[in-house]
Amino acid sequence: MKRIFGTDGVRGIANRTLTPQLAFKLGRAGAKVLSSEDNHSPVIVIGKDTRISGDMLEDALSAGIQSAGGSVIKAGVVPTPAVAYLVGALGADAGAVISASHNPYEYNGIKFFSGTGFKLSDELEDEIQKHLDDDMTGESIGRVISGNGDVKKMYTDHLLSTIDIRLEGMKIVLDCANGAAYETAPAVYRALGADVTVIADEPDGVNINDGCGSTHPEKLCAKVLETGADIGLAFDGDADRLIAVDEKGRVTDGDKVICICARLLMEQGMLDGNLVTGTVMSNLGFHKYLEGIGCRTVSTAVGDRYVLESMLETGGRIGGEQSGHIIMLDYGTTGDGTLASLQLVKALHMFGKPLSELADEITLYPQVLVNASVKNENKSVYMDDEEVRNAIEEVEKAMMGDGRVLIRPSGTEPLVRVMIEGSDTDKIAAYAESIASLLEEKFA
Repeated sequence: MKRIFGTDGVRGIANRTLTPQLAFKLGRAGAKVLSSEDNHSPVIVIGKDTRISGDMLEDALSAGIQSAGGSVIKAGVVPTPAVAYLVGALGADAGAVISASHNPYEYNGIKFFSGTGFKLSDELEDEIQKHLDDDMTGESIGRVISGNGDVKKMYTDHLLSTIDIRLEGMKIVLDCANGAAYETAPAVYRALGADVTVIADEPDGVNINDGCGSTHPEKLCAKVLETGADIGLAFDGDADRLIAVDEKGRVTDGDKVICICARLLMEQGMLDGNLVTGTVMSNLGFHKYLEGIGCRTVSTAVGDRYVLESMLETGGRIGGEQSGHIIMLDYGTTGDGTLASLQLVKALHMFGKPLSELADEITLYPQVLVNASVKNENKSVYMDDEEVRNAIEEVEKAMMGDGRVLIRPSGTEPLVRVMIEGSDTDKIAAYAESIASLLEEKFA
């Protein structure tokens, strides 16, 4: 059987490729694989975002878990990182999140967390897939343990414990993407005394990520200027990403947020080895800024799971991606948009500067991305071609250390992605088009 788990769980169009039947099987197999050896009745926390398909998939997943003898704590609509936190706080064996993150409403997904609150390894996911069609009928039947209000408060209390300042007098706009943070994020900022304006906080099942949230910050930019706010904060559908907007209405991406928060941690003596983890897509300016303040950087493959794996191996305390996945291991086990936003707001307070000034200290290089259409079987063979290698080397020499070339195959499509970064946008665009054309000519 083809592997059904991707880089962030199992995803598909709800009721078509991600069906209730598949959700049931995932629940049943997940309960079997994720139960501890001495616990034949595992407890699994389930959370979901606001998609219309969430109820259907939650019921199917829950039924599968119960049919294998497991019990379920339904946390309701909560951010993905809330489930990661609640697994440990409630002493559960595992967690499951029903969400397709930043994707449109018709998509949904199911991802699991271990009993320690971390996303599963490839090996554990493969083990779950191996047991999808097992017959687990028998006398052991689990139950549903409810408690929505209590578990949401546990999570917001946890978030409040990560910040030691008050926010009276600070004007903040939150864009909740009509998603999982629409209740928890405003509750946290109001509890801290901030003057809070909220947009995209009226989910109807189909408006999640629709022209709002971290992938569409335009409305947030306008609202920050309209209200004269100090900062705008945008989350995605499951609230594990953060994109910020400064008081001038300009977007501050994940690279800049990580830089500012890393500086905060370093000055607090909380950045072990002054190490910061990014990905191969992290901007060249990200590396130069961090090196300039005395930090070391490590790059991983694209994907927050690879960032986390590296951090666990190296002892890194902060890492993430341009997209706004930011992991701060002293406070949580996965990316958490609200948690990262609290540390960013704390940095503004500690450094006594508006976000625009802090962000402008970090000079990001323009990046151009061009997709080359190739045959699927040719996605990974381009570096074996001498002409392609020579073309890449010529571009790198032409940029004379003031840029870089990154070429990588798409994980899901018959494409090779050509990304070039440098100070001259016109030149790097021409370089990218040239290499992409060569790839298509030879491998399409």
